[in-house]
Amino acid sequence: MLPVIAIIGRPNVGKSTLFNRLTRSRDALVADYPGLTRDRQYGFGKLGPLPYLAIDTGGVAGGEVGINKLMVEQTVRALQEADVAIVMVDGRSGLTSADEHVAKLARKHSKKTWLAVNKAEGLDADIASVEFHGLGLGEPVAISAAHGDYVRALMDKVLAPFVEMSDDHSTESDKAEDDKALRIAVIGRPNVGKSTLINRLIGEDRLVVYDQPGTTRDSVAVPFERDGRKYLLIDTAGVRRKSKVHETVEKFSIIKALQAMERAQVVIALLDAHDGVTEQDVSLMGLAVERGRALVVVTNKWDGLTHNQKRHIKDELDRRLPFLDFAERMTISALHGTAVGDLLPAAERAYRAATRDLSTTDLNRELESAVTAHAPPLVRGRRIRLRYAHQGGRNPPVIIIHGNQTEKLPEAYRRYLINRFRKAFRLQGTPVRIWFKTSDNPFKGRRNKLTPRQLQKRKRLMKHAKR
Repeated sequence: MLPVIAIIGRPNVGKSTLFNRLTRSRDALVADYPGLTRDRQYGFGKLGPLPYLAIDTGGVAGGEVGINKLMVEQTVRALQEADVAIVMVDGRSGLTSADEHVAKLARKHSKKTWLAVNKAEGLDADIASVEFHGLGLGEPVAISAAHGDYVRALMDKVLAPFVEMSDDHSTESDKAEDDKALRIAVIGRPNVGKSTLINRLIGEDRLVVYDQPGTTRDSVAVPFERDGRKYLLIDTAGVRRKSKVHETVEKFSIIKALQAMERAQVVIALLDAHDGVTEQDVSLMGLAVERGRALVVVTNKWDGLTHNQKRHIKDELDRRLPFLDFAERMTISALHGTAVGDLLPAAERAYRAATRDLSTTDLNRELESAVTAHAPPLVRGRRIRLRYAHQGGRNPPVIIIHGNQTEKLPEAYRRYLINRFRKAFRLQGTPVRIWFKTSDNPFKGRRNKLTPRQLQKRKRLMKHAKR
């Protein structure tokens, strides 16, 4: 399971700024997948030696009445769910009673705590940190979440124990996880029929099904076999909008859903036909795309809808999920079993696409064909040249393209190439990632390497050419 890191502190110390820096949630995701929005309270950490889940909590002011009581309950639940807590304080404002209250919560409920002194840019680290030693949370680390100063160093320290555990147990866990079973996570909002679907797939009532949303509070792994093929279905706790979450235990079961998504090889995203596509659906599927998971979008409770209702839902899927144009879409009734038998073959197709080996020769042939059909644009009078391509990874497929000025290639052209590769190599059901690498100019600095005699000869030739 991914380590979980909770960021806590009093209001306005920079928790959300640190969260955004750790998850890089403001730039890459939106740029890569137009039309995608996401909930920024939970995210996959990208800054550090290994991936992790980050929780951005509300500020704790010190009192425990009204809204402050809810904030404290939320923070306590985050500390109990997390493996590590980062307590943030403001190096410019100094120590406050609210900081002491937060530190008390961390000492009582956290498994492991790190103290980050934020807004320390331009300050002497020792001077900025000296008064926070009294919190009793260990050696303070002076950082700047806004500018990124020493944030990487902080995460290296925070994640060091998990790196060691990963190195020690990677071989054993890989063998245990492999077992030739396809791991499929079923995600979606509460009461969309996830448990009903899994019971229908395995042919027995293995999971509790109840019409009250939120029945499943934890991720449940259900192994079974179909036609000689092993599967592991992961039923996740339902994820609902923040404004609709009243119980703190349900609120932080979202972490279990995200961890299940990370563990899975294929994600089945279940929607409710009666509710349509909600913001939470978009956010949840966006997180699956961010992690590069093969995806099948399934609309449940399709039976009983009129022709106009069905057409409206299909139009809404096209409008709200433009970043999921690669995913296979299906309509089912988990309760009655309609079209449920088509789900596992769809998951298999998505997984095969995600793990497909791409020939370098075929990749370069398709790249040449794509460039011939639609050449890259000019940049200051110079053509962007894409020279060759090769595969850089699987699950999801990663294609590395070498060329010149690739950093100036428009986003629209990158999507054009993705669509070409997807069609050519039948990569439906999986995200495709393209990484560009700009090659060094082989003639750069060559003039300086010429001998004086060669330079003199070159000058004579140029003078003669002008005549």
